[in-house]
Amino acid sequence: MVKKHIPLHWKIILGMVLGVGFGLLAIVLNADQFTTHWIKPFGTIFINLLKLIAVPLVFASLIKGVASLSDISSLSRIGSRTIALYLVSTVLAVTTGLLIVNTLQPGNFFSEEKRIEFKEKYASKTEAKMEAAAQVSDQGPLQFLVDIVPQNIMDASSNNKNMLQIIFFAILFGLTMIMLPDEKTVYVKGFFEGINEIILKIVDLIMKMAPYGVFALLASLMVDFSDGDVHNLVELFSALGLYSLAVILGLFIMILVVYPVVLKLFTKMSYVKFFKSIMPAQLLAFSTSSSAATLPVTMECCEDHLGVSKEVSSFVLPLGATINMDGTSLYQAVAAVFIAQAFGVDLGLSQQLTIVLTATLASIGAAAVPGAGLVMLVIVLGSVGMDPEGVALIFAVDRILDMLRTVVNVTGDATVATVIASTEGELRSFSEMD
Repeated sequence: MVKKHIPLHWKIILGMVLGVGFGLLAIVLNADQFTTHWIKPFGTIFINLLKLIAVPLVFASLIKGVASLSDISSLSRIGSRTIALYLVSTVLAVTTGLLIVNTLQPGNFFSEEKRIEFKEKYASKTEAKMEAAAQVSDQGPLQFLVDIVPQNIMDASSNNKNMLQIIFFAILFGLTMIMLPDEKTVYVKGFFEGINEIILKIVDLIMKMAPYGVFALLASLMVDFSDGDVHNLVELFSALGLYSLAVILGLFIMILVVYPVVLKLFTKMSYVKFFKSIMPAQLLAFSTSSSAATLPVTMECCEDHLGVSKEVSSFVLPLGATINMDGTSLYQAVAAVFIAQAFGVDLGLSQQLTIVLTATLASIGAAAVPGAGLVMLVIVLGSVGMDPEGVALIFAVDRILDMLRTVVNVTGDATVATVIASTEGELRSFSEMD
């Protein structure tokens, strides 16, 4: 009797459904403490495992990818196209968000009582985000360029938030290898190819735990949201329902309209095939709210299922996980205008164009970790003269929206990687993959 193999994405979906169900049951049975103490740790361990391999994966795969290019002109061409596509997709995302929020105007439906309630409830969290944003904004407009170059690569490697510094050093390392004769670098190339294969095998092992990690993450998330009362979930989401709808609508437009059009214009790939191929990465992005944590699976999906060459994926995807935040940028545009509407402030065209520019630039420096978008949102609000305390109005549903916008971030990265691979002749056909 042949044993049927269940695809990973179906296992993850099952874990998500069971996690939500278990979380609701835990709330009803007052098993909050049990869930927090005995279920949540397994979700934390799963995320930690993914974060554990993020730096070595990016470092090894990027060096291998850059060193495999024939010359510096190839790197320059791929790099310029990648960054250009990332910037264009981010501007499209922000513009889409602004069009939707100005059409629906969700902030006009927010009552004065709810404004006060959310300000008081999330005051401490708001203050922490404002302090973090103040540190970023006080550093000057070119600070993000300074931050790209690490003082010490070992220090940079100790924190996943410094991924852009890791990318810089890896590109510099790989670029130098291209400039040297092959006989001088043959052993170094072999070393990093071996390291890369080992890391990918570790990814396979970690992903066997994915359904259980997702179950634990969503079960604990439901409990954390409810504060012990299932009615709190209903109240929170109903109060911010139209705002959430505006964000979700924008995110779906990116996934179901913008990305399919881009693929249609630049590749011959069916979007149905594309969507099925990256589904495991999307589901993991939804569960972890971290582009960096999802990166290993995104690379695996692009290489094994979409046919993107390792040379392209190892350069484009780590860069995208750091600087391409389409979902986050769209959310910032919607949130900024929503908060302005809630406070009765009418943002003019020039101010909304400022939001486009600020959100695009802020996405470049945003860490690919949960909650980083809120810090960037404070900066966006400040750019148009809004009270940063307004982020308290959206804290209640931010975690769920963070999960959804991370799906868009990852989908955008995979889309650009597929386009770059296609234009470079590095996209294998499905017959070759089989």
